[in-house]
Amino acid sequence: VQLQASGGGLVQSGGSLRLSCTTSGFSLYNWAIGWFRQAPGKDREGVSYVRGAAMPFSSESIEGRFAISRDLAKSTVYLSINNLKPEDTAVYYCARRVRNMGTYLDPAGYGDWGQGTLVTVSS
Repeated sequence: VQLQASGGGLVQSGGSLRLSCTTSGFSLYNWAIGWFRQAPGKDREGVSYVRGAAMPFSSESIEGRFAISRDLAKSTVYLSINNLKPEDTAVYYCARRVRNMGTYLDPAGYGDWGQGTLVTVSS
């Protein structure tokens, strides 16, 4: 099982990015995949997840600016981020949910973490 996040970079405030989470070793449809972020000095925070046939879900804290999607044929999950703000600066991770613990945005329920990708938003 592998997950690899990519697509981060330096972006000006108000810009957009699309992050990719490339997966392998398991059937993407059968597992919940979450996107998380961790800013310097802060706890890891769940922002979005997608699972099975359920509607994708994003945290209310991001005010509708984030959208999660997936391409099953490419075994890839995407996180599109619009109207980026300096407070969105963080390392973004994707992970597979492996245990029934907490909500689907709780990092405690996830294992098989990919390497993160850094998003830096300049003001």
